[in-house]
Amino acid sequence: MKDFLQKFFPDVSKKQDEGTNQYCKFDSQILTLFTSSLYVAGLLASFVASYVTRNFGRKPSMLAGGVSFLIGAGINGGAENVAMLIVGRILLGVGVGFANQAVPVYLSEMAPAKYRGALNIMFQLAITIGILCANLINYGTGKITPWGWRLSLGLAAVPAIIMTLGSAFLPDTPNSMIERGEVEKGRQMLQRIRGVEAVDEEFNDIVKASEEAKQVQHPWRNILQRRYRPHLVMAIMIPFFQQLTGINAIMFYAPVLFTTLGYSSDASLYSAVITGGVNVLATFVSIAVVDRVGRRKLFLEAGVQMFIAQVVIGAILGANFGLQGTGNIDKTSAIVVVVVICVYVSAFAWSWGPLGWLVPSEIFPLEIRSAGQSINVSVNLFFTFVIAQAFLSMLCHFKFGIFLFFAGWVVIMSLFVYFFLPETKNVPIEEMDRVWRAHRFWGRFIPPVDESGLKQSYIKSGDVELGPSNGAH
Repeated sequence: MKDFLQKFFPDVSKKQDEGTNQYCKFDSQILTLFTSSLYVAGLLASFVASYVTRNFGRKPSMLAGGVSFLIGAGINGGAENVAMLIVGRILLGVGVGFANQAVPVYLSEMAPAKYRGALNIMFQLAITIGILCANLINYGTGKITPWGWRLSLGLAAVPAIIMTLGSAFLPDTPNSMIERGEVEKGRQMLQRIRGVEAVDEEFNDIVKASEEAKQVQHPWRNILQRRYRPHLVMAIMIPFFQQLTGINAIMFYAPVLFTTLGYSSDASLYSAVITGGVNVLATFVSIAVVDRVGRRKLFLEAGVQMFIAQVVIGAILGANFGLQGTGNIDKTSAIVVVVVICVYVSAFAWSWGPLGWLVPSEIFPLEIRSAGQSINVSVNLFFTFVIAQAFLSMLCHFKFGIFLFFAGWVVIMSLFVYFFLPETKNVPIEEMDRVWRAHRFWGRFIPPVDESGLKQSYIKSGDVELGPSNGAH
């Protein structure tokens, strides 16, 4: 928004009036720090959230995240200088770190196996609805001079209040209750959320997993063991690849990108609303098919779609702006770019968007679940920070090649999924070991089962090695 740029980033505002290189109109490290500081804070907060989630439950983590987000929204709405903006963003980041740590785990533990994919993706659906609402709010408040930006930033308090009040009334998960010694409450909660009295099989699985988990005094050390190698690799590579799809570069800076393409301020915000709407609708596609089609097919189909879209965007920008960035894009080409961006966003929204959170949340055994989810969140937030901080500068220097850069990464991540990610649909969360054991590559890392089909579980806790567990998996 022009009023916002003039107040806090006058150098960037000046570039808008000077007809500078189209690719470099918004290249400012301070401006990108305003965006990216949230994700550094979220990264650091996720480690604290891991401890809170494991020792006090999933519910307190969500509650703490909501309160922090609420305070951050208030500071941002009342900001008088860049320092206040960044402090507010840091508090928003703490809220994001706690929420991203606790919510996917909460959903995976509460959901029945056959609905786990769809219910977990509702986390991503809420994100996409939030993005769309933010775009609509920006479009509306952008017309209010000179304080519309305050209303835009301050309205983040609305989802913060919903999150705070909502988490205050939520029950904790049976897994968390049992893990913290509230075994009978855990059984009652499991009966309540499953809607039946006969939950012995699932209950016993959770209890046995909890007993094993309690022997693990150092989950961060244990996740480095050979038997958890596939889990650790996925906890790192999936969030890493999710950010290198380039989606956040487009969604964070959609108005900037459309302004670069020659749209006016209002038109660029309107175009961002369109991409936000596509994001929401495509997420419903994922909810509808993820537990029938499976995770792998969605990943692979979307990889082809995203690759083609990014190559087309890069080609159109290259043909119109060239390497110098001094050309102009004609109206037809600009419309085509918006359409192709929508094609790209839709592919991400039914694949790497929701599945990037779903798959890591469902693959970790209870004894390393908090550590694994914390790694997943921290890697995600770290590379979100890197992309957010670097994109405008990369756009300035890579020019149209930035989209070819992301297209190349889409090829790499699709090959990774094809060769290394097993299908996890409809597998109970406490029985995920059998998926890894059956995989042609990862099977070598997972301990074998004996003749009776019982898992040989050797979990080192400090210097103590436990014998075989009695849990049938």
